[in-house]
Amino acid sequence: MTRAGPGWTTAAVALGSNLGGPAAQVRRAFAALAAVPDTRLVARSRLYRTPPVGPPQPDYVNAAAILETRLGADALFEALLAIEVAQGRMRGERWGPRTLDLDLLVYGDAVIHTPRLTVPHPQLAVRPFVLVPLAEVAAELEVPGLGRVADLCAARPGEGITALEEDHAD
Repeated sequence: MTRAGPGWTTAAVALGSNLGGPAAQVRRAFAALAAVPDTRLVARSRLYRTPPVGPPQPDYVNAAAILETRLGADALFEALLAIEVAQGRMRGERWGPRTLDLDLLVYGDAVIHTPRLTVPHPQLAVRPFVLVPLAEVAAELEVPGLGRVADLCAARPGEGITALEEDHAD
């Protein structure tokens, strides 16, 4: 994976949905990410069906995106939240079902700890449903303080995670 040029930062985003036509929700989110000002969608994974974590609920469709952006981490995070809301996200039960979840996983080499944002994402290294799609598009990406995505993925088997055909209907 190439590094962003001067003034640009490479960011990794996890996408997930298990309500409202999950595959369609994730595809719309890819399009919305590509439309964020001062941001380029440079890679996107296939869609993956993954078992849920948390209370009983439908399976998820997960994916990953690599962006190059001129936005600061907070502004990019706000753009992700706006995309979630535009697609009907309502925050409720922790780890509960959702129309769309966008997580900022990595923002360049930054390590950020604020009340609203933690980067790298605190659960990144223990979530196969994030690591498998991320490894597809950014296996060599170095996650600050954690190591290469490929190594993190190898340490967490992706049992129950299956790639979907791109033209798969919900």
